[in-house]
Amino acid sequence: MFETVIGLEVHVQLNTKTKLFCSCPTSFAEHQNSNTCPTCLALPGALPVVNKEAAMKAMRLGYALNATVNHDSTFDRKSYFYPDSPSAYQITQLTKAIVQNGELYIDLEDGSQKRVGITQAHLEADAGKNMHEGDHSKVDLNRAGTPLIEIVSAPDMRSSDEAVAYLKKLHATVRYLDISDANMQEGSFRCDVNVSIRPKGQEEYGTRVEIKNINSFRFVAQAIAYEVQRQIEAYEDGVYDQEVVQETRLWNVAEGVTRSMRGKEEAADYRYFPDPDLRPLIVTEEMIEEAKKIPEMPDEKVKRYVEELGIKRDDALVITSVKEMAYYFEEMLSHGAVAKTAVTWLTSELLGRLNKAGLSIEASPVDAKTLGTLVSKIADDTISGKGAKEVLDYMMENESRDVDAIIDELGLAQVSDDGAILALIDEILAANEEKVEQYKAGKEKLFGFFVGQTMKASKGSANPAKVNELLKQRLA
Repeated sequence: MFETVIGLEVHVQLNTKTKLFCSCPTSFAEHQNSNTCPTCLALPGALPVVNKEAAMKAMRLGYALNATVNHDSTFDRKSYFYPDSPSAYQITQLTKAIVQNGELYIDLEDGSQKRVGITQAHLEADAGKNMHEGDHSKVDLNRAGTPLIEIVSAPDMRSSDEAVAYLKKLHATVRYLDISDANMQEGSFRCDVNVSIRPKGQEEYGTRVEIKNINSFRFVAQAIAYEVQRQIEAYEDGVYDQEVVQETRLWNVAEGVTRSMRGKEEAADYRYFPDPDLRPLIVTEEMIEEAKKIPEMPDEKVKRYVEELGIKRDDALVITSVKEMAYYFEEMLSHGAVAKTAVTWLTSELLGRLNKAGLSIEASPVDAKTLGTLVSKIADDTISGKGAKEVLDYMMENESRDVDAIIDELGLAQVSDDGAILALIDEILAANEEKVEQYKAGKEKLFGFFVGQTMKASKGSANPAKVNELLKQRLA
């Protein structure tokens, strides 16, 4: 039996307007090499200046992770020679990062939580982008110098499920903090996976393999599963030391395998040294006070939803997993929806329709105010649950947002008037005298028949609770 050991390095692109060490914009998809200047092109004599906003966003993350936020941190040069790095080094933080010794709690399937340590989170400049066309390559340096924060976990995860749970929680965290759009397709949130195995009970770690730049939760799980199986087979075949070496591998999506990319460098290989152009980053009391103003985070929302609103923890976890969904839910409540009913209509009715249409909650044709109003109409018996589903279907296809007008247009207003319902009941009972006698003789299952006939006669508009109540009175 083997134990899997996983640590993750997550690169998050900060959503500052300008780059980390110059005033070039960080806007996405601009014309190649248009967002550049002497500093991010590393021309002789150009000097870097630290982006204050990037430092603030890193500090905000540190406080959200219960970490130590260093009031002074330093920058180092990491030397490597790639075409997408015009300076032949990367400015990063090795010796003393701005954020150190944090933690993140992940939710496990059995309802418990597990603590994952955060070794550090450090600021660094991104590289450019290589583009390969036929037998030649091009380099776009628009991205060079874009501010990243690299979040390094401790090797605390023991399965691909735990790794994905950690990534999803971290993804939600940076989105709630509004320090990154964390768009995985555009590379704003990407992950390097460090994975090894060891026999159960062994203290010493196995040989660590790094899998670079994975940009989807599903691919992370698949890459870990493949790599773990590869290492176990090598161990069982007696070739572990030959097959599993400290190296960097890439995840081949098409083939579903990891492939060797290069030998894994040690810190000495990068010839780190203090950046001579950048003095230590000293944060002010004003910056600290501002950075500590963080919004209500997912764990806090879950606790409040469960304790104050009385909803199930599993439902609270679903709602808070995406910032926009939590805000949508809270806006529904502000427009009259009862919490428990709002949960069902958001997570089941609306999300079911959005998933079918391939839409996110942000792109929902039905806004939170409208859905909250519709749910409140169920609570006050204006409309039945069945009728409300018809209204929601209508709103998914049409631009109208006036709930009352749609209810009137579709003729779905629920009848709760005793006199009107009793008139229908009397007609049904009079037309089914034989069944009435059978019911009174003990065949109580016929009660459902009378309810169904009354609802049919009302075209579904009668209040079902009233129908049941009045039928019992008449049949008694």
